Amino acid sequence: MKGTVTVTENALASLLGLAAHEVPGVVGMAPANVKEGIQKILGQSQARDGVVVSGEGVKRTVEIHIVVAFGTAIAAVAENVRERITHVAKAMAGIELEAVRVHIVGVAKPGVNAKKKGSRGA
Repeated sequence: MKGTVTVTENALASLLGLAAHEVPGVVGMAPANVKEGIQKILGQSQARDGVVVSGEGVKRTVEIHIVVAFGTAIAAVAENVRERITHVAKAMAGIELEAVRVHIVGVAKPGVNAKKKGSRGA
């Protein structure tokens, strides 16, 4: 049986966003555009937020916007993200990335925004 498999830009962006979260030192993703920023404010964030995929076929370019943990080596985290998403794109989607641009949008303390259930702000 012959056929084709097509990986959409949204599916690839979600896959790569999840892969970036696995890299030590990555606290979260930052909105890549105004639309994502509004969705984040409204509580509608998705795995693909902060990831922009362009190109067609098996050759694509990716821009990823991340927030790193305070105290980490930013250049090392960026390189680890680039290596991780390049590997995941090839291994899981069969897509060879032509270029990966990692944008460090912010630095934050890990867990600062995490609130305990049932707790109230003082």
